[in-house]
This record gives sequence, C-alpha cells and structure tokens, in this order.
Amino acid sequence: MGQAKKNSSSPAAQYFAEVLRMLRTKAGLSQNELGERMNYTGAAVSAVETCAKPATDEFIEAAEKALDAGGLVAAAAKYLRLERYPEYFQGFVQLEQEALSVSSYCSQLIEGLLQAESYARALLSCDFPPLDEAEIEQLTLARMERKALFERKPVCVINVILEEAALRRRIGGVEVMHRQYEYLIECSQRPNLVVQVMPADRGAHAGLRGPMKLVETPEQTTLVYTEALGKSLLISKPAEVGVLARRYAMIRSQALRPEESVELIEQLAGEL
Repeated sequence: MGQAKKNSSSPAAQYFAEVLRMLRTKAGLSQNELGERMNYTGAAVSAVETCAKPATDEFIEAAEKALDAGGLVAAAAKYLRLERYPEYFQGFVQLEQEALSVSSYCSQLIEGLLQAESYARALLSCDFPPLDEAEIEQLTLARMERKALFERKPVCVINVILEEAALRRRIGGVEVMHRQYEYLIECSQRPNLVVQVMPADRGAHAGLRGPMKLVETPEQTTLVYTEALGKSLLISKPAEVGVLARRYAMIRSQALRPEESVELIEQLAGEL
C-alpha cells in the first residue's frame, strides 16, 4: 500500500520523501527519533517518507532545523506548495508570486486572493465532480497561502474589479458571506490593494466578454491569464496583450470608485 501510494504521488513529493529519508539515515536517526526532535510522531515522519501524507510547511521547517540540513530541506517548500494547486493553475501561481502588479476582473466569483477562508472552503465544497475532504482542505490551504503576496517585498500592486453579481451570490450562507464582506473591506484598506465593484445597474460594459488577470512580471512585461472549465490560457503576444490591457482600463473606468465600492460592500453586508 505504501509503495503504491508513493508511486502515485508527484515527482516532487517522491523526491522530497527520498531526500528526507537519506538525511535522516545519514544522521543515524530512526523515524521516531527524528519525530521527537521535530515535535512530531514517528508515524508522521513515516507518512511523509512514504508519501501517504503531504509535507506541510511547518513539517518542512521543523525537519530543516532538526536535521541541520543547510537549506536542502527548506528549498523543497515552494515546489511542494505549488503542487497543492490544480495543474492548470500552477504556472500562474508562480507568475503571481513574483509579479510587480496583478490586476483582476472577476465576473462570477470573488477573486481567489480576496477570498476569506470560510468562503473558499464553501466554494470548493460545491465543486463537481465532488472533492473529498482532504482535497478541499489542501486546496483551501493553497488558496490562503497565495495571500503571502500581500506582505511581499518588493511590494506588489493589486487591483481587483468584482461584478456586483459575484458579491451577491451567497456562497456558504449568511455567516460565510458576512465574513467575506468584512474581509473585502479589510483588504481594501491595504495601501497596495484597490477593490472596485462593477455595479449591476451599469448595464452593458467592456467586461462582458469574460474575466481576466493582467500580470506585470519583474522584467516589466505584461501577460494576460484567463481560465474556464478547468483549462487555462496565458497570453503573451504584445498585440493581444495590448488590446486586453486597454479593455481592462475601460472596465476599471466604468466600475465604481474605490470608496463607492466599499460603501456598496457595506450595504450588502447590512442586507444579510
């Protein structure tokens, strides 16, 4: 069973498990002894070494210290973290975490970066085909980890435009939505983050062709990312990017101003 699970795991998870086992063996430690040093059980160490369970960031940090691995264990964290995301989204996450700026227009749901944990979990619980509890927890954790972008240095400038319809869609019920509205208001107070709402009474506007994300890379190149039905597309051709960047600028000009957007979110919270 353990070997079968290991063979079905990702190459990065298998490689990490092998490196962990080799370093532990070289240090002359049993799984129980390493677990003691890490404040984990020997069973937890065994689960990671056999790929029965994924290594969390906390586990990786504890193993790095316990084995005095010189950064070898810690270096695996970003690669293992990527694998918590759906395959089609992994490339974008790498771009997002290094971006100088990220600009999103969302028509159906609240932008993942701005989702409260309870909203994200409720949303993932509605997926079809249904996800099991472990998958929901893993994807929720991965979505929360993207928020490291908020505190990153150098600062990333984030602009998000949300359709009013996305705000009104009650994912998870009243309590979940109330917390989500609170979280959006908290996010809007960040100096590097602007939230705008496209009001329902705007009628026809430039965003009706669908959602998109514009990412400015460290090389100051702009790329456009879109996704639908579990498929993604990254657009890099300058002429196509230029058209979409101008479209985004028009969407932004047609949306409510930031202060008006916050007022609308507060109004929606009061209606619950």
